[in-house]
Amino acid sequence: MEDRDYMALALSLAERGVGWASPNPMVGAVIVKDGKIIGQGWHEKCGQPHAERNALAACNQPPQGATMYVTLEPCCHYGRQPPCTQAVLEAGIRRVVVGSGDPNPLVAGKGLAILRQAGVEVTEHVLETECEKLNEVFFHYIRTKRPYVVMKYAMTLDGKIAAHTGDSKWVTGEEARNHVQKLRHRYTGIMVGVGTVLADDPLLTCRIPGGRNPVRILCDTHLHTPLTARVVTTARQVPTLLATCCTDPEKRAAYEAMGCQVLSGPERDGHVDLNWLMEELGRREIDSILLEGGGTLNWAALEQGIVQKVLAYIAPKLAGGKEAKTPVEGTGIDRMARAIRLEHSSITRIGEDFLIESEVAHCVHGDC
Repeated sequence: MEDRDYMALALSLAERGVGWASPNPMVGAVIVKDGKIIGQGWHEKCGQPHAERNALAACNQPPQGATMYVTLEPCCHYGRQPPCTQAVLEAGIRRVVVGSGDPNPLVAGKGLAILRQAGVEVTEHVLETECEKLNEVFFHYIRTKRPYVVMKYAMTLDGKIAAHTGDSKWVTGEEARNHVQKLRHRYTGIMVGVGTVLADDPLLTCRIPGGRNPVRILCDTHLHTPLTARVVTTARQVPTLLATCCTDPEKRAAYEAMGCQVLSGPERDGHVDLNWLMEELGRREIDSILLEGGGTLNWAALEQGIVQKVLAYIAPKLAGGKEAKTPVEGTGIDRMARAIRLEHSSITRIGEDFLIESEVAHCVHGDC
């Protein structure tokens, strides 16, 4: 096996931390000595040991003189855990092969410099693109202190998210809906508008056994969410935030008594200012959001430049209906030249449906 092969194994280990490592990066590590793998590990959960220390702890023989393959530059500072560079040096690792650098200003090349200064041979940029892709959320969050926002919707081939009656169960098949549950586990928060709550009364939880429920974020400008809504009645079991422009203390108190957290902020175009909200959520270490809103919230999110990725599940069906809802509504663009452009698109078949995954080409806050 070559460097790329061992790094590919480290990547597969890192992916096991999906949904649990946040807001830390997903990292995998493999230790090789005399051509044999003697230890491997990954960052299993935020607050627990990092991948390098887990791999060292799992070694079936002394790691002195071995090579460590790690998907992200080892940390060199004290945070929730002690620095990994210290563990690498104490273990007597001879060579470290790294996938991608760490953009965290507390690391950002310092970890590799410490290793080199101590005489460790360092090789960089092995499967770098794949390693950076794995941690696109972390890279965005550490640079901007704002959540990485993924807009997700399901529509028919003629662009409808519901019938003209409002019925939307179900646009896509079971396989695609199961895939969405994996997204709910993957991303830290899930966000909808009050219109979605009024229309569907969703629970917005992860239905994968043993999965992690996302923090539920409701954009409700005037606090019209019914106190009987399932997201409210279950707020003590699943963290629930209501973002609003309403400052009425009695209205706020009713939701807070049910276990909700109410965030009052400025208004923009008659709705909650989403850029203000992203700053607030970032301060709460919500590093990523799955946006499952309706057309109004989706347009506001795109217009205000908070979306980094778009996931469109497309069902091979035709719904018709001039008044049937579409995934992005609002005012829309005035000229096609001003359309919000998407790039790096990929198409995956999921059961009978298709998933088109694209990145937003230009974001107000960069690092798309």
